[in-house]
Order: sequence, then C-alpha cells, then structure tokens
Amino acid sequence: MAAVLLLLPVVVAAVWSGNRLRLERADEVEAEAGRLATTATALLAEYFASLDGMASLLVRHPAVVAMDAGAARPVFTRLLSEQPLLSNLVLRDANARLVLTMVDGGAVGLPPAPVIVQVLQTGRPAVSQVEVGPVTRRPLVMLAYPMPTGDGSTRVAGVLGISLNLERLERLFASLSLPSGSIVTLVDRNGRVIARSQDSAKFIGAQFGPPREPKDVPRTFLLKEVDGVERFHGNAVIDRGPWLLSVAIPRSEVFARVAPTYRRNILLLSVTALLLVALGVWLARRFVGDLTQLRNAAVRIAGGDLSPPDVSLSSNLELAEVQDAFANMALRLRDARDALDRQFEQERKMREMLQSLQRQVVRQERLTAVGLLVSGVAHELNNPLQAILGTVELLERHRDLPPEVLTEIAFVKTQSGRAREIIRNLSRFSNQQPGPETLVDMRDVIAEVVQLRTVDLAKASIVLDIEASSVRKVNANFTELEQVTLNFVINAQQAIEAAQRSPGRILIRLTDSGRNVRLEVADNGPGVRPDDEPKLFQPFFTTKPVGKGTGLGLSVSYGIIDSYGGAIGYLRNDWGGATFFFELSAADSQSPDTGSTNDRTAVLR
Repeated sequence: MAAVLLLLPVVVAAVWSGNRLRLERADEVEAEAGRLATTATALLAEYFASLDGMASLLVRHPAVVAMDAGAARPVFTRLLSEQPLLSNLVLRDANARLVLTMVDGGAVGLPPAPVIVQVLQTGRPAVSQVEVGPVTRRPLVMLAYPMPTGDGSTRVAGVLGISLNLERLERLFASLSLPSGSIVTLVDRNGRVIARSQDSAKFIGAQFGPPREPKDVPRTFLLKEVDGVERFHGNAVIDRGPWLLSVAIPRSEVFARVAPTYRRNILLLSVTALLLVALGVWLARRFVGDLTQLRNAAVRIAGGDLSPPDVSLSSNLELAEVQDAFANMALRLRDARDALDRQFEQERKMREMLQSLQRQVVRQERLTAVGLLVSGVAHELNNPLQAILGTVELLERHRDLPPEVLTEIAFVKTQSGRAREIIRNLSRFSNQQPGPETLVDMRDVIAEVVQLRTVDLAKASIVLDIEASSVRKVNANFTELEQVTLNFVINAQQAIEAAQRSPGRILIRLTDSGRNVRLEVADNGPGVRPDDEPKLFQPFFTTKPVGKGTGLGLSVSYGIIDSYGGAIGYLRNDWGGATFFFELSAADSQSPDTGSTNDRTAVLR
C-alpha cells in the first residue's frame, strides 16, 4: 500500500507530463500546417510569376501581334508540350472574336469567357474562378492577359487566355515535405476545388465549402473532414484569385510524434514501480518485529492493563517515538480512568442533591396548595364571622338583658375574636411575599437548571438544546425563577416520556421581546389538548397519572411570575409539542419596544 501511495504522485506527474506533451505537439503540428501553407503559397506564386513572364513574351510575339493563327499555332503547340500544367491557349481580337484555340472541335462559335470580356473592358490581367470548359466539359481556370496596341494608348488589341490543367496542378506540391496522410487543397472564392494533392480527379470542381472570402478564413483550425479524419488546417490566401490554399495534417500525426516519449515514460514508470515495491517489502520485513511488540502492548492495554509497557531499543527512530507515545498513552488512560471514577462520584452526589431539591419542590407545591385552600376558606368564613360579631355587639347594647345573657354574649365575642385572629394568621400564611429581589441573569438560571436535569435527561434519551441570545437582566428572586424554569423542564420531560417519543428533544430559548426578557421551554411531546388549555394554570389540575403530579407546579409558577408583574402562557410549536414561556421586564427599561410575540394562545397576566 505504501509503495502504491509513493507511486501515485509519479503516475500523476507522468500523466500530466504526457498530456502536456500531447498538447505541445498538437500546437506544433498546427503551426507546421500554417508554415506549409505559406510555403505552398510561395510555390504557386512563383509558378504564376513564370506564367506572367511567359504571357508577357507571347503578347509581343509577331505572330500573336499580327493575329496570324497559322503562324501562332506552332508557337502555342510548342508551349503546351513544354508546359504540362497548361491545357489550352486562346487568342481573341479586340472584338472578342476567336482567332486561335488549341482545343479542337466546336470552339469557333462559342462566346468569349467572362474573364476575356473583363480584360477587354479593364485592360488589366485577370484570372477566373473554377469554370467548366464549354468544349472539354472539364473544370478549368483561365488566366487572361491584355495585348497592347503598340501606340502607347490604353486600348487593348486582343486577349491571350491561358487555361490551367487542374488535374496536373498538384505536381506543384510534390516538393513539399508533408507528413503521412496530409492533403493540400486549393479552392477559389466560390468554395470550389481548384487543385488537391489526393484524389484530384474526384474533387476538382467539387464544392469544398460555402462561398466566402479567403481572407475571412482563420489562419489555423482543427476540422473533421468528409472522410471522417480530423486534420489540422493551415491556410494561406493567394491574392491572384483570390484563392485559399489549405494544408491539412491528420491529427494522428500528433500521436505518432508523442508515441516514443510515451513508451519511454511507461518504461520508467514500470522500473520505478518495481523499485518501490522492493523497497516496501524490505521496510515491512524490517519493521514487523517492532510492530508486533506494539500490537501486543495495545492488546494488553485493551484488556484493561493500563500499566506502562516496557520500552525496548528500536532500530528506527520513528518506532522508538511510537513506543514512547504508547507508554504516555497508558499513563494518560490510567489518569483518565481515575478522573472518570471521581466524576461518577460527583454525579452520584449531584443526583442525591437533585433528589433533595425535587423533594423540596414537592413540599413547596404542597405548601402552596395549602395556602390556596386556606385563602379560600378564610375568605368564606370571614364574612359570616363578621356578621356574628356585629349581631352580638348589637345585642350587648340592650340594657334590659339579664346578667347570664350578657355573660353568654361576652363568651361568644371572645370566641369570635379568637376565630377572627386564627383566620387573620391563616391569611398571612396564604399571602406569603416573594423573596428578596436582585439583578438576575437568566443565563445563570438556565445553567443551574441544565446542571440539575442533565443526568436524568440523558438517561431518558432526551436531547437538551440551549439558545440564549439575550444578555439583559431582570429584577427577581433567583431561586423562584429557577423553580419556574425547572417546572417547565420537568413537565416537558414527563410529556415526552409519556408519549414515548424517540429521540426526545427539549429546547430552552432565551430572547428579547421588546422591553421584556422572554424564556421558552419547548418539547416534541404530544402537546396539550385544546380542551385542557384553559385549565393549565388552575390549582390541582393535572393530566398526569395518579401519583405523577399534584397539579400545583404551573399554578405555583403562575403565582411567582404574577407577583413580579410578568406574563406566563402556553403555545403549540412546530414540532407538535408544547411550549411554555414567561416574560419579565428587563432591568434596562430604556430598551426600545420592538413588538411582542404573536402567540396562538392567550397570555396569562
């Protein structure tokens, strides 16, 4: 495996180098096509210059100047035999009448070619595009030269036409050193083939492409031709036509040029791979002894023996460092186990403390229930007791009452006063005042509740998340706010456990709500039935089974929040569960009012 990893960068580098070489050779072949096109253009330009020189001599030949067909024919015949690339010579007078042509049969009555007419009109040499000969019915290109009158005027005495043998024109490209499979093509501005280095008889006169100006064709490009072969085209313009000369080199030439380098790289990679494999085997045999010792030490540590392993001398510095690391790991694992034992002991003490706090909460709920009951009883008894005392005092004012009646009236007054004092004491008990207020950071309240409930929530597979974005404080009693928040969390846990939701989730969110600080406890339990929502904060109301709750937790929480002038309520959340919340005025009352929360149930104040 190590040998493969070591070989991977070499393979990647070789592939990158090979691809780079292929791209460079492709650019090289494309540039070579452009250079060959320029060279071929120079050959054609040189040949046309020779034709211009020959035509310049012919138009001054006495037989040609005299328009003597009999005397000019031997001259034309000799030229055609010496110039195999010429197919015909034509001589016409100033009126475009045919004087002499070297093509036999039917040419006398034919109209002059358009290029002849052009020369007669302009007085300048011209060249035609690919045309079909009216007699031979073969494609041809004609070069037309004006014959001067000899009097110094611009008038034309006649026209000499030279027709090129397009099937033999490819001989001009024989001197070019072309790669195998390359093609040289010469097309006119109408897109017809003038000459082609391969299959000339098949392609000459055929439409090679759409008519366009040769100067608009890119210098080089890659094109898939009609034979299905991709070729790099180098193009050059011949101003005489204007014509376009294209040298096409097959793309396979690129691979032919990079193949030797590829073979060399593959050989180098093979040798490198063998060397790396041999090196890997040698290293594996050398390290196997030390690795076996380390494996035995790891097995002993996994079995619970955390004593430091024996460190022996190693032939490799890295393995020696690994042995030292194993020894340090064993020591740290032993320290970690001791730390876990201490942590378990602390958690046991925290559970005992939490159970004690839970018992205190239950006791407080009971005391609150008694206080509410006493408050109601005192209110109902106080009115009739006042009526009794008033009636007794009226009776006492009668002067004609016997002494024994007055004695009974005094006894009734004494007992009524005693009952009134008992009711007054009970009222004071039921109206206990909240504890001393201080600046309370709600994040500290949440942290305390989380510390109390973390263990039980983890046992119940309930995830507790905290989102505390508010940093403002409130004026309240820390213990009472902790009691309210703890009631919310316990109710959420019990709801999730009763519904057997897995996994359970509780979210405590602390946010700013205008001038208030808002605390929410949301769960993914079953929620509260709509029929039970109006009774949530009533004393002794509970949806829990018998023995699971007293129905006083939310009632006590309502009393605590209400004593601070805050708001407490319930709403349904997106999880399908319940969200209980309360709001208290923030200590920094200058904060702007950003609006209140739009709840789906009424807020109790």
